[in-house]
This record gives sequence, C-alpha cells and structure tokens, in this order.
Amino acid sequence: MGILEIKKLDIEERMLLMEQIWNSIYDENKQIDSPSWHKKIINHRLELIKSGKMRFLSIAEVKREVYANR
Repeated sequence: MGILEIKKLDIEERMLLMEQIWNSIYDENKQIDSPSWHKKIINHRLELIKSGKMRFLSIAEVKREVYANR
C-alpha cells in the first residue's frame, strides 16, 4: 500500500491502519531499545522536578491553555 492509497482512506481507517502497524511492530519486537536521546530528556525532566522548576498542570488547566490559544 502506497501513500496515495493511504490518503484515500478516511481518518478512522488510517487510524486503525496505524494502530495495526504499531501492534505488528510490538508483536515482532518485544524488546525495543529507546534512542539515547530519550534518556537525556527524561534525566533533564527529572532534574527540573527535583529543583522545583517543573510546572505541573491539571487536565482542566491544559485544556484552558490550549483552547485559549486557538
């Protein structure tokens, strides 16, 4: 299936196809190593949390900020 065929599918069909692709990858590769940059980001975020510089928002706050900026 090529990109042109994929673009002909409606959104729900594409989302289902994407889910099936991810499931097939997971089924074949139970142990997938994360890229090294993942660990760097996680460590950076943990340091922000420990230092008190990380800001946490509730779902309601996130929705307000997202919808206010549209």
